[in-house]
Amino acid sequence: GNQPFNRAMLFNVGFREAMKDLDWDCLIFHDVDHIPENDRNYYGCGQMPRHFAAKLDKYMYLLPYNEFFGGVSGLTVEQFQKINGFPNAFWGWGGEDDDLWNRVQYAGYSVTRPEGDTGKYKSIPHHHRGEVQFLGRQYALLRKSKERQALDGLNNLNYFPNVTYDALYKNITVNLTPELALVTEY
Repeated sequence: GNQPFNRAMLFNVGFREAMKDLDWDCLIFHDVDHIPENDRNYYGCGQMPRHFAAKLDKYMYLLPYNEFFGGVSGLTVEQFQKINGFPNAFWGWGGEDDDLWNRVQYAGYSVTRPEGDTGKYKSIPHHHRGEVQFLGRQYALLRKSKERQALDGLNNLNYFPNVTYDALYKNITVNLTPELALVTEY
């Protein structure tokens, strides 16, 4: 379609669809352009949400800011449901990971990260069409993330999946529009 993409809403759809198949207990949300450099970075869930991609090469292996929760993160199903999943309001580039960090904090969790070089990742470069979109609406949404948390996420997600099965995978196609997860503008 002509709409910008919505990474967070796609993660919420993935969660809902995965839970239809099996009773999962750990969720790993992984950007396709992040390649782990250390095979000791155990992909599992614990008492607190986990940020696996703590050291990206594109940031010279430094955490860009303490609240950075992007790239690869893990939560238990219970944690994910308690925070109402990802926000659906973020269209285009940026903001949804910062909002997820806020949700985690508001729910009383703290984020854990791998120690030392364990959390190093290679980030495959690509062009971010419309990255400047983050300057306006995303900041306004972030300022009201606490007020939106109970209203915007798993509980207002609507979608109509087209599911096909192959021998090795299940393909889920969805056409997402802002009307499928209406959120009050702030």
